[in-house]
Amino acid sequence: MSIISFTNKGIYCPQGKFYIDPWLPVDHAVITHGHADHARFGSRHYLCHKFTEPILRLRIDPNLSISTLDYNEAITINGVKVSMFPAGHIIGSAQIRLEYEGFVAVISGDYKTEYDGISSAFEPVRCHEFVTESTFGLPIYNWLPQKNMFDEITNWISNNQLQNKTSVFIAYSLGKAQRLMKGLEGIAKLFVHSSINNLNKAIESNGIILPGTELVTIETSKADTQNQIVILPPALLGTNLIKKLPNPSVAICSGWMQVRGSRRWQAADAGFAVSDHADWPGLLSAIKATGAEKVYVTHGSTATFSKYLNEIGIESAEVATQYGKEDDEEVAEPKKEED
Repeated sequence: MSIISFTNKGIYCPQGKFYIDPWLPVDHAVITHGHADHARFGSRHYLCHKFTEPILRLRIDPNLSISTLDYNEAITINGVKVSMFPAGHIIGSAQIRLEYEGFVAVISGDYKTEYDGISSAFEPVRCHEFVTESTFGLPIYNWLPQKNMFDEITNWISNNQLQNKTSVFIAYSLGKAQRLMKGLEGIAKLFVHSSINNLNKAIESNGIILPGTELVTIETSKADTQNQIVILPPALLGTNLIKKLPNPSVAICSGWMQVRGSRRWQAADAGFAVSDHADWPGLLSAIKATGAEKVYVTHGSTATFSKYLNEIGIESAEVATQYGKEDDEEVAEPKKEED
């Protein structure tokens, strides 16, 4: 038995007549989280976690037809019980649990297994079928514990301050930026770009308390940001906004930074392997905890990861999807004259 199928519109539940994170417009879309490769424009109705609703209204359309669930809350759609469990990826990210006639499938979306201090901690969900990402599904990817990671980052900031440098972090506006804000709170003033500020406001509309920040623009006084912390989205790497900051030192925050030879290092002074995705051990531990009889591997190192799962006795298959095209790990190429 199976209660999910993979179509040209996305992951489909035929019994419930709805899609999970569809990449084409559908009548009923169940959304795992607010990143643009998983939540797209055009569907008639959306179901998401309550923390994701204002993000969808900001990023897609304020007039969307949306209903919401909290974690561990369930509704029934055409006989299929639908519930949501924390994915640990970003604020509001959810694994979608489907149950029909005693058969359970879980679509995890994107997830990470270490608690980041701001997103709801990942919860493994027992199921028969499990859909997993594999963004970092190679043994080389093994993240530092969160405390060690932020110790490295704060040491870098301290060294910058001794040299009167402004610490500039390149991080995706939704998820990574808020995680950095939380981890760096109290070390220095936090300045953020308007794209991050707008998402902060959407997140805070649900009663979530984020660290205080100030807005940075190309007109911001150099004296205001001297020796402080500035967080910018990837599209602003190498632009005039950074050039006009006082003595900037730029760090890219991305899981890809674990590979020192990555081309993404070329436009930065430092790189930190900060990822909102599970590493190799995290992926394996999450999958084993589900007890799933069949695992479907989506975006990332699908061939390698699926092959390994089969070798260790977990039935697995690769699935082609359109996820990861606008992933939070992507770092844009430098632009010449954009503010």
